[in-house]
Amino acid sequence: MKSNHTHELISKKRAADALKILILLVVLVVLFIMALGSGRTSVNFFDVVQILLSQFGLNTQPIDESAATVVNLVRLPRIVAAVLVGSALALAGAAYQGLFRNPMVSPDILGASAGAGFGAALALLLDGNVRVVQLASFVTGFIAVMITYVSARKISKGIGKILIFVLCGLIVGTLFQAMISAIKFTADPDSKLPEITYWLMGSIAKVTWNDILVFLVPFLIGSIPLLLLRWRLNSLAFGDVEAEALGVNVDRLRMINILCATLLTSAVVAIAGIIGWVGLIIPHIARFLFGPDNRIVLPASIVIGAAFLVLVDMCCRTFFASEIPLGILTSVVGAPFFFIILIKTQSEKL
Repeated sequence: MKSNHTHELISKKRAADALKILILLVVLVVLFIMALGSGRTSVNFFDVVQILLSQFGLNTQPIDESAATVVNLVRLPRIVAAVLVGSALALAGAAYQGLFRNPMVSPDILGASAGAGFGAALALLLDGNVRVVQLASFVTGFIAVMITYVSARKISKGIGKILIFVLCGLIVGTLFQAMISAIKFTADPDSKLPEITYWLMGSIAKVTWNDILVFLVPFLIGSIPLLLLRWRLNSLAFGDVEAEALGVNVDRLRMINILCATLLTSAVVAIAGIIGWVGLIIPHIARFLFGPDNRIVLPASIVIGAAFLVLVDMCCRTFFASEIPLGILTSVVGAPFFFIILIKTQSEKL
């Protein structure tokens, strides 16, 4: 009798979660269409739908060619980029928070963002083209995390691994931030410095379809293993010893998650610059809606992260006289949210 009742509760929970995911997907689609119509040249919601349908030969109504040009050539690539970037950062953040059993960590906790930012700043200083900047950013992001990983493994010796990982990440991140500052100090203040500063603030304004195609490779390689192994993150909630007793190879799981999350983070910084807070706050929203189960938190974070960054990008283009970088608005939203989390966490301890 008790078993049947438990099974019924589980079934209801799964149905409720599926309904929530469906609602979130609908919200994402609506925001996607609204974002395509928003900007200096406004396009009606239903006109946007017709323009999108015409791409697949499903629209029989006449469309405004100028509006179609704005939607298809100007806005569609950046909105698709916002979906992918938001998904990648949110997924990486959710994976890191599950891996380190700490809701306060984010995708740049091991130095990926600072390392990638250094590579991009160096390439910009040396007059590298877009592909050189992206490649340098991607490679140095990986190098930064590998330095953190190897250092933590050498120092921890199996004791206090999580804390050592975080501390090593802070050290490596600080080191690369110092090198970024050195590059900005030596850059030409009339040409190179503004370019480097703007890029580091984070923006998808100049993302092209070619950038998106290149980004899709690390996005898929990083996302698929995280989603396939997400159920194993639940076992880490009991601690490394207990997880190993359940048959989980903790070291291998940690390495795979770090590599995949680093791949996602470095790829994002390579095409969009440093966009903070998304990987920190979105997993919290997912856990608030679905509970602590990583099997649903990770895919839910993908949808919520995509919707969040599409909304932020739309606000950056719509509510200000001139477009502002994404990183500024995500920080404005994220900082108060983080403050609320701290207050809630402290009140729960009392």
